[in-house]
Amino acid sequence: MLTMETLISQAPFGSMPDGSTVDIFTLRKPGGIEARISNYGGILVSLKTPNRDGHLEDVVLGYDHLDGYLAFSPYFGAIVGRFANRIAKATFKLEGVTYTLAANNGPNSLHGGLKGFDKKVWQAAQTGTSSTPALTLNYLSKDGEEGYPGNLSVKAVYSLTDDHGLRLDFTAATDKTTVLNLSQHTYFNLAGKGDILGHQVQIEADRFTPVDGALIPTGELRPVAGTPFDFHQPTAIGARIEQDDEQLKRGQGYDHNYVLNHPPGRLDVIARVTEPVTGRVLEVLTTEPGVQFYSGNFIKDGIKGKGGRVYNRRTGFCFEAQHFPDSPNQPAFPTVTLKPGQAYRNTIIFRFPSPASRHG
Repeated sequence: MLTMETLISQAPFGSMPDGSTVDIFTLRKPGGIEARISNYGGILVSLKTPNRDGHLEDVVLGYDHLDGYLAFSPYFGAIVGRFANRIAKATFKLEGVTYTLAANNGPNSLHGGLKGFDKKVWQAAQTGTSSTPALTLNYLSKDGEEGYPGNLSVKAVYSLTDDHGLRLDFTAATDKTTVLNLSQHTYFNLAGKGDILGHQVQIEADRFTPVDGALIPTGELRPVAGTPFDFHQPTAIGARIEQDDEQLKRGQGYDHNYVLNHPPGRLDVIARVTEPVTGRVLEVLTTEPGVQFYSGNFIKDGIKGKGGRVYNRRTGFCFEAQHFPDSPNQPAFPTVTLKPGQAYRNTIIFRFPSPASRHG
């Protein structure tokens, strides 16, 4: 029988400016996928999965070493929090108290602020069973960090599933009423190179949340039918991305939250992506009520990533399972309030079914 040591390994990944060390952990299953995760930001550094010919290739964007992430990263592969996505004007009111956050996206707060969970060193432990490798990450976000109330204890468990998936289970608890919206911000390219415009996308959502000029939801839940945002049927990302549509112009492409059809809390497939050339298929599962579909419009051209590969605009896409953006200021949206005694739970799975056949 395979031992734990053969399924998960640990190696140095670099050092923080204060000299503290950061590690990278490799999770693998025989005949399955291989994931490399750092305890800096809970970052999914690489994810290898086979194409239709059985060739393993890394399908996520990132850097070979920690230094790249410290120098500049558009949240490559990271856990984002305390609040994924945007909070308007970097402020919200909770139980009669107004909280002011760090503004790091124009006047808004994005992905937890100036030093969100993506820039923290998490405590790591190798866990799981003899046949199922897992990595458990823990972080204590102290009361007042980035302006958020409450001492928040967060656990994130990455594990590999028997059906070729990478699973991420979040749990959290607070000692003071707060808001919480955790997500995973991996950029995928199932071809391993080039742009992502030929990837075929399907999303299980009848509505999306349109945004204003600052990319803050207007509060409307707009039907996708008859718009470039309708992905009920598999459609290439590039098929309509340049259409004369106000919402596409505001996001410079797709950068919008979809209102998922499934009941929140139930783990369902909410998106499916197929890359026709390699045959790779990605299924995204979540318990969350929404997902941000982002077509990599703001990736800076010329980023030198892993193996010397150059990343440009739209060379990666994201499916960020989440609660809706700006929810603390939008009472009609599903609540993101977490109170003492309540248990926060959130599961996200990136699953890779058998690659499509050449004629499939």
